[in-house]
Amino acid sequence: PLPQLSQGDEHKVCYPGNLTIRDMYYFVSAPTLCYELNFPRSPSVRMSFLLRRLFEMLFFTQLLVGLIQQWMIPIIRSSMKPLEDMDLSRMTERLLRLAVPNHLLWLMFFYWFFHSSMNFTAELLCFGDRQFYRDWWNSESVTYFWQNWNIPVHKWCLRHFYKPLLRRGFGKMASQSAVFLLSAFFHEYLVSVPLRMFRLWAFTGMMAQLPLAWFVGRFLRGNYGNAAVWMSIIIGQPVAVLMYVHDYYVINYRQETD
Repeated sequence: PLPQLSQGDEHKVCYPGNLTIRDMYYFVSAPTLCYELNFPRSPSVRMSFLLRRLFEMLFFTQLLVGLIQQWMIPIIRSSMKPLEDMDLSRMTERLLRLAVPNHLLWLMFFYWFFHSSMNFTAELLCFGDRQFYRDWWNSESVTYFWQNWNIPVHKWCLRHFYKPLLRRGFGKMASQSAVFLLSAFFHEYLVSVPLRMFRLWAFTGMMAQLPLAWFVGRFLRGNYGNAAVWMSIIIGQPVAVLMYVHDYYVINYRQETD
């Protein structure tokens, strides 16, 4: 259930009254990337809702860790030899085996982060805007998926990147391509920095969404488009996982084993 939003203008903030430490930390903590002078607020914290979200966060954290350790890691370890030998049939078999737990983990992580964690934070801060995602699972196009699976990031890209490009005279296609380029950069950054290696697999995967979006929008409709979106999610992610794990293994452990 959505929170009841507070009414009235008695708490309205006007510039420069928003230039306070409290306002800055509220924006940093709130589950949004787009600043507003007056965010929609709920009147109170619903303890039952807060505790349910907290329980979900704890439960899914343990479940994610357990599935990664007991299901994904053994499959990834057994995939290193086929990758090194370039055994196409065994690589395909390992990829399909990895696709199932990877997809389940991705769905659970989505629920843990976008529903449980963000709603927990929003409820704690009485933050009224709870639209963190829309019905991306019904996507009949790749574009619809990227517009609806991560609403906070989508709103930021729209407000601070896409629309400014349009106002400067760029076309819609060029602006959309620039947004995907920016997203590809940050996807690669978030993987490359923790792993301390630069491989461009995430960057390539994101940029591949452009021709995929064109193909699905041009040739596929309805359920076929939805199936194409789901297949790109189910197959694309484990490919990237295997590529990064293989390269990380070669860089950090190959010499030790040799």
